[in-house]
Amino acid sequence: MGKTAIILGASGLTGQYLLKQLISDERYSTIKLFSRKKTEITSSKVIEKTGDILALENFKEAFTADEVFVCIGTTAKKTPDKTQYKNIDFGIPAAAAKLAKENKISTFLVVSAMGANAKSSVFYNRTKGEMEQAVLSENIENTYILRPSIIGGNRNENRPMEKIGLAIFKLLQPLMVGKLKKYQIIEAKNIAKAMIYLANEKPEIHIIESDKIHELALLPTKIK
Repeated sequence: MGKTAIILGASGLTGQYLLKQLISDERYSTIKLFSRKKTEITSSKVIEKTGDILALENFKEAFTADEVFVCIGTTAKKTPDKTQYKNIDFGIPAAAAKLAKENKISTFLVVSAMGANAKSSVFYNRTKGEMEQAVLSENIENTYILRPSIIGGNRNENRPMEKIGLAIFKLLQPLMVGKLKKYQIIEAKNIAKAMIYLANEKPEIHIIESDKIHELALLPTKIK
């Protein structure tokens, strides 16, 4: 019998890659998705639980697994209201960590962001930092917080200005060496690969910066 994984945020860019990789990974037999609406994924491994994930505690009975992967997140453009923004970017990961602790799930992974700092004057960075603190306060045995730089990949959404920004940023990549390497664009598929590596290898490092995420994604794995 293989392992059971929970994914929050499976419809997002990183979550989509993660879901596909877990479906292909023979170590996993069940993948539970918690979301507002169903995906179009058809796999015998996947179990979908739909509802209000802002009230994640309502899913407590079904929230059982070996590992929890949290790829949830929004943007200021999608969610201009700061209260609602915090309910998503802080509230959902914090509630997931609380449920994981209560249901004795020993491995918890969450995508945060470079620059996360609970004391930051920047709302986005402060929200991510406070989320990290809430997750760590649950003292889940194997907790991994990933702090990616700008995330690259093929999005379903039409974001022309973002595409232009990414294109410009890619031109600057060769200049980002040494200490600047962590600011390079990190592909969403590599974040997913790194998450799976961390969940299965359980290294001692628990805060993973963007350049380290890239390194972990290149390590030997069963994912092709």
